[in-house]
Amino acid sequence: MRTMQRTREELATFLRSRRERLLPTDVGLPSSGRRRTPGLRREEVAALAGVGLTWYTWLEQGRDIGVSTTFLDNLASVLKLDAAERRHLFLLAHERPPTEPGKTFCKVPPLIRRLMNDIPQHPAYVFNLRWDVLAFNDKANQLFNFERHPVERRNLLWMLFTDPDLRTLFVGWEQQAPRILSSFRRDYARANQETDIRELVDELQKVSPEFNTWWQQHDVHAPCTGIRDLQVNGEIVTFDHTSLTIDAERHLRLVVYAQSEQNY
Repeated sequence: MRTMQRTREELATFLRSRRERLLPTDVGLPSSGRRRTPGLRREEVAALAGVGLTWYTWLEQGRDIGVSTTFLDNLASVLKLDAAERRHLFLLAHERPPTEPGKTFCKVPPLIRRLMNDIPQHPAYVFNLRWDVLAFNDKANQLFNFERHPVERRNLLWMLFTDPDLRTLFVGWEQQAPRILSSFRRDYARANQETDIRELVDELQKVSPEFNTWWQQHDVHAPCTGIRDLQVNGEIVTFDHTSLTIDAERHLRLVVYAQSEQNY
């Protein structure tokens, strides 16, 4: 558990505002007519969250007390917080973000699709925290052959360890793959282990001996340098690549590859 440092006053204000916007009927309590103050009472929130009134009062007052992730999840549920509000609560009370769903079921914003198509000379694609590829332009499809894979298997990690063509594409696959896996491990650590991100790892451990070996080694490398050699039409081509966050709440990132200037 962590204690609050810089955020006590803001946490107190945030909790009061979320409590005061709710009606008793919103949380399954009977209506008790007009109240002197709006929203739920502190004792109602405390009871629904499974803590004592004094302890919850201290929390809402921003006192320096420890809070667990389980309690914060319960409180977020009681206060009917959406994903953005839940994350804000964790940052205020726990000083770190909560675990997140590994898979993001959402539509890629039309502007991002337009942006990818506006740079047709550069391969570009969008993926989520589980590394599912959600959208891509024609150049990325030519390079990585995304459309050859069914939607449920259009996952960067799955393709990296099960697609023979991708092994050929990545020059020095035996060196590159462990480092790419290390990048995935950082996202895996941020994700809620109850989601299907765990199922992805379990399945890859069964079908890929290399994945199983490297995953159990728990190696964590420094972030990739942004340079990658790929075998394109029988020639080794060096690409610069970068990852841009386009939706932090839903963990959507845009990856763009561009041929390195040394190729010209």
